[in-house]
Amino acid sequence: MGDPRISHIELDEATIIWRNADIEQERRIAIFDLIEENTFKPLRAFEAGHEGPYRLKLSVEDGRLALTVSDDDGNGGGQLLETVILGLGRFRRPIREYFAICDSYYQAIRKATATEIETIDMARRGVHNEAAEMLLERLEGKIDTDFATARRLFTLICVLHIRG
Repeated sequence: MGDPRISHIELDEATIIWRNADIEQERRIAIFDLIEENTFKPLRAFEAGHEGPYRLKLSVEDGRLALTVSDDDGNGGGQLLETVILGLGRFRRPIREYFAICDSYYQAIRKATATEIETIDMARRGVHNEAAEMLLERLEGKIDTDFATARRLFTLICVLHIRG
């Protein structure tokens, strides 16, 4: 029986132009949490007999998200299985909102009251959750995954959009 999960994730560093310490921490946490626990089953590859685990590379090319899926041979490489391309048009607003609310959150944790921080964090989670639901919809029929994995993937999609 296979292991339909992501065992390694890579972000296209050429896509990431700039990031600060707060964003770098978000990236590290998202990757760590994602590798620790995720559900990820690229349907075409799975049906062709590649049952996981998988290596995933995220990149943005011409306004589209590329999810490049390879099998994990256990030696740091693997055979390219497929690339799933998603248009990012529907994600522009949630990405902008997420950056704005994260900026407010990072400012608040430095000088706001606990109640103010909690209010901003609730709004941040709300934006994040809505974007994760949207990502689940966009992946439907291509990749089976769960909500927690979609949330972490959305965080990494945002990191790919930082322009400084």
